[in-house]
Amino acid sequence: MQKKGKLELTWVGKYDVQELEPRILVEDESKSYGDNDTGCMLIHGDNLLALRALENDFSGKIQCVYVDPPFNTGQAFDFYDDNVEHSIWLNLIHDRLAIMYRLLKKNGVLWMHLDDVEVHYCKVMLDEVFGRQNFVSHITYERSAVAGLGQGGYLVNTTEHILLYKKGILPEKVNYSYEEVGFNIIKRYNRFVSNFGTRKLIKEFKAKSNGEMVRIYEHSGVDIVTISLRDAQNREEEIKQLFAQHIETLFRGNRVQKENAFQNDIITQLDKNKFYSVDYVPSRGKYKDEETTLYYFNCELLSWLKDTTTLTEGKMTKSQKMTTLWKHGEIPKADIANEGGVYFPRSKKPEQLLRRIIDMSTEPGDYVLDSFLGSGTTAATAHKMGRKWIGIEMGEHAYTHCQIRLCNVVNGEQTGISKSVNWHGGGGFKFFELAEPLLVKNPKLPVYQINPSYTFDMVAEAICKIEGFTYAPEGEFHGHSSENRFIHVTMEFVNMKYIQSLMKNLGEHQSLLIYCKRMQSDMNLPVNVEVRRIPKDLLNKCNFEEVQE
Repeated sequence: MQKKGKLELTWVGKYDVQELEPRILVEDESKSYGDNDTGCMLIHGDNLLALRALENDFSGKIQCVYVDPPFNTGQAFDFYDDNVEHSIWLNLIHDRLAIMYRLLKKNGVLWMHLDDVEVHYCKVMLDEVFGRQNFVSHITYERSAVAGLGQGGYLVNTTEHILLYKKGILPEKVNYSYEEVGFNIIKRYNRFVSNFGTRKLIKEFKAKSNGEMVRIYEHSGVDIVTISLRDAQNREEEIKQLFAQHIETLFRGNRVQKENAFQNDIITQLDKNKFYSVDYVPSRGKYKDEETTLYYFNCELLSWLKDTTTLTEGKMTKSQKMTTLWKHGEIPKADIANEGGVYFPRSKKPEQLLRRIIDMSTEPGDYVLDSFLGSGTTAATAHKMGRKWIGIEMGEHAYTHCQIRLCNVVNGEQTGISKSVNWHGGGGFKFFELAEPLLVKNPKLPVYQINPSYTFDMVAEAICKIEGFTYAPEGEFHGHSSENRFIHVTMEFVNMKYIQSLMKNLGEHQSLLIYCKRMQSDMNLPVNVEVRRIPKDLLNKCNFEEVQE
C-alpha cells in the first residue's frame, strides 16, 4: 500500500477546530472621535473574535495586514503575557492568519513581524496558509545598533524579522530606501557650479561603438565655488547646510581609468583649467540609448552629488533600491518613546517603519489592518498617510494608549512622521466594543437562551452575521445575502399566515430565511421559504463559549 506524506508543521491542538461565533460590534460613541464617516475603526476585544466579526463585511477588501504579535520570548512585558507555551502560541497565530488571508484583497499583502524565537516555525505555517509560492521576502530589520561593550551574550542580537507574503499579485512598485549620508562622504564634493556660462561647439565625431555623434562644447563664463572645509569638525552643521543649499551642482573630479578608451579619447582633446560638456548617446549602461551630457573640468570627469544623494526632510540621504536588509540608519527612531504621546516600553514600533511598509503596500484610500495594535502605531501612521485603517486591541491600553493616541492624531499631533508627510490633523474613527455572546447558558436550566443584554436589533444583526447575511434592515427584512435572498428575524409566533404576509414583499425568484423563537408545527412551506428556531438552529452553527486557545 502506497503511503502519502504531507509537508507541514504540526503541533498539539492544530486540528481542534472551533467554529467561533462571529460577534457583532457595538459602537461606543463616547470614544469615537472626529469624522465618523472615514471608515476607520478601533475595536476593543479578543482579536480572533473581532477578526471573525469583520469577515462578512471585509472579506477580500483589506490591502495590507501588519502583524506584530507577542514574540513568545519568555520575557515579562508590562502590557502582554509573552510567555505562551509553544503549541498554544502556534494555535493562536494560525487561527488568526487563516482569517486574515480571507480578509485580504486579491493583490493584498501580509507583513509578519517576529524575532528569532518563532520566525522559522511561522515561516512554515505561512507557507501552508498562503501557499509557498506566495512567499515574497524575509526581511532582516536592524532595530538598534550595538551600544557599547556592556551587552552580554555569545552574539549581540540587534535584529528582528519581517516575513512578507502576497495573496496573489504584488502591487507594481519600485521601492527605494533612504539613508543619511555620512559627513566624511559628503565633504568630498566640496565644489559647486554657480554659473555654467555659455557653451560653444568645438568638435564633433561619430562614436565607434554605435555610430552616434559625440559633440564637445567649451564653456566660458563658468563660476566654480569651493566650500571651505577648514575646521570642519566644529563647523559640520554649517557645512551641511551649505551642501544642502547647493546639492544640485556639487561635484567632485574623477581621473579617467586607462582602460576606458572612449573617455580617454575625449580627455586627450581637452585643455587643463577649462570647463567642457559632452553630448552623446551611450551604447550601454544606465543611460543606454538616451541623450546624455557629461561634464569635465581640469581634464577630469565630474561626478555630481545629486546623482547619489537627495535632500530628504532636510537631511542629505542616499537612495538605493530596497533590499531585504533594513538597516538601523535607514529608519529614524528618534524620540520613539514619545511618539503619539503614549508610553509603551520595548514593544513600540517606530512610525517610520510602518510608513515604509504602508507606502510599499498601499495607495491612499486602501485599508490597512493591525489586529495586535499595541500602542496604535500602525493606525496612527496609516491615518497620517491617508489610508483607512482597522485596529484591534484586547487589552486595557485600547483605552489608555490606542484611543488617546488616535485622538491626538486627529488633532494634528506632530510626533513620528507628521512633519515628513505634512500632517496637520483631520479625519476621525469609530470606537467599537466586541459584543458579548448572542447565546448564553440559562442560570438555572441546562439550556441556552438569548443574552439578556441584547436588544432586538442586536439579535437581528447577530443572526445576520452568523448566517452570512449583510445586516441592512429595510421594511420586513433585516438583511440580504444577495439580490434575491433575504432574512427576517422575529420574536413572534410564526405560522402560515405570518409567512404569507412576508411573502407579499418577495419578488419573483427571491427567497426568504426566517428565524423565530416559536413556530407552528407541520407547516407546508413554499420552496423559497425556510424557517429556523432560536436558539436551537443557531447552536448548530457555531460555538458561543469564550475563545479557547
